[in-house]
Amino acid sequence: MNAKFNTYKGYPLVRSGNDIYYGFMSDPYVIFIQILDTKEENGEKVTSKVRVVQMDTNEPNPLKAFVKNTERECGLYEALDIASVWLEKALKN
Repeated sequence: MNAKFNTYKGYPLVRSGNDIYYGFMSDPYVIFIQILDTKEENGEKVTSKVRVVQMDTNEPNPLKAFVKNTERECGLYEALDIASVWLEKALKN
């Protein structure tokens, strides 16, 4: 079964609740975005704070898999831009 995923700049986005994985699990790195807080804007719930984590997909220990991370008070679009830059740089090396 071939699952279809939403993509951003050519990489898949997989969401479960407040957790989003960005990238191919078959690549050496993926980005994990965790929505930490939301706020109400024009009657809609929008992201207001996130944690962005670059993860090594080859590391079996989840705690050691965290390569770098940041917490930001920003929306989901800015978090995806951070994720995109980190992933592109990591995969070039």
